[in-house]
Amino acid sequence: MEKLSVPSHITSNGSVSVDSGHVRLNELGYKQELKRDLSMLSNFAFSFSIISVLTGITTLYNTGLNFGGPISLVYGWLIAGAFTLFVGSSMAEICSSYPTSGGLYYWSAKLAGPKWAPFASWMTGWFNIVGQWAVTTSVDFSLAQMIQVIILLSTGGKNGGGYEASKYVVIAFHGGILLLHAIINSLPISILSFFGQLAAAWNLVGVMVLMILIPSVSTERASAKFVFTHFNSDNGDGINSKVYIFVLGLLMSQYTLTGYDASAHMTEETKNADRNGPKGIISAIGISIIFGWGYILGITFAVTSIPNLLSEDNDAGGYAIAEIFYLAFKNRFGSGVGGIVCLGVVAVAIFFCGMSSVTSNSRMAYAFSRDGAMPFSSFWHEVNSQDIPINAVWLSAFISFCMALTFQKITMSCDNKML
Repeated sequence: MEKLSVPSHITSNGSVSVDSGHVRLNELGYKQELKRDLSMLSNFAFSFSIISVLTGITTLYNTGLNFGGPISLVYGWLIAGAFTLFVGSSMAEICSSYPTSGGLYYWSAKLAGPKWAPFASWMTGWFNIVGQWAVTTSVDFSLAQMIQVIILLSTGGKNGGGYEASKYVVIAFHGGILLLHAIINSLPISILSFFGQLAAAWNLVGVMVLMILIPSVSTERASAKFVFTHFNSDNGDGINSKVYIFVLGLLMSQYTLTGYDASAHMTEETKNADRNGPKGIISAIGISIIFGWGYILGITFAVTSIPNLLSEDNDAGGYAIAEIFYLAFKNRFGSGVGGIVCLGVVAVAIFFCGMSSVTSNSRMAYAFSRDGAMPFSSFWHEVNSQDIPINAVWLSAFISFCMALTFQKITMSCDNKML
């Protein structure tokens, strides 16, 4: 196994300052093609906005509530967070030695040694990039569904004759969102950096506001005993094993606490990346764990009836957090408009999450094709005049759209079986 080498921390060349990340990239055999303009804060912002506790917790809260309930939500988050921090710490250490946009697949090649390097990097790279495309699909499709729920509640809710968008409309929303994300990611990195920092700020402020506002507005609140000790075993799927139920409930936490490898994929555009890349990984995970737990507690204290929140017959069509927000304001003020506004706050956070996901995807595709691991690599590796891997950006958006089309096929297959 190749021994990890220590990065060169060259700080000056005569009177000209030399970036240590740039120097290290040259030592690894790559030339600087992307514009190295991101600060440590910007690097952190991309990972933090992809983790996006508002996105992951909101969209998969149903899963945690159904499988184990409060215990899975509250304690599962801390368990998943601890293990994620362990993994992130290891990744951060490797990133400090190998700050390249390739990230995991490049690290695998170095750690596996000359004999296994091609196999290890090829397997890791394809699993990584396909997984990233799938994450982007999931995030943007979640936003499309969120928009559907917002429209439903804004037009009276399911029980008030509200408009329920068809699966074709949801797919159209999804395509439109991906188009916007591809356009934004085609802009210069300085503008993208601004959006990344705005995304991080939005997530931080949004979490703090919602975790305090929702339980404060709710006319009925759960007891501390319910939040910290109640275990929901009535999942409706015939699963009786409490251990298995708890493990399934962990899906919400583990789904949320992903994407921090974005800091590694952005290292070739980050100043002093051998130091700031690892800092971005660790800080994104740590801050997400703290704020995410606060968000979970705040929302769960507003839970009074799990069956009602999970029922497809409620106003939000079974979308638990949307129903919590809507009922909190409706019961207090006689109107659920405030809850719909809160859902809008979450929707913006999901939008930023998808935007950053496309950024990370494109950098991974750029690096992977640079090493000749993708079909038509020379095309995907192209960088435009603004130092953006433009073809990789649009490739990532297109594949993510295609992945979402399976939703339509699965739904149609289910409908045919029922007929």
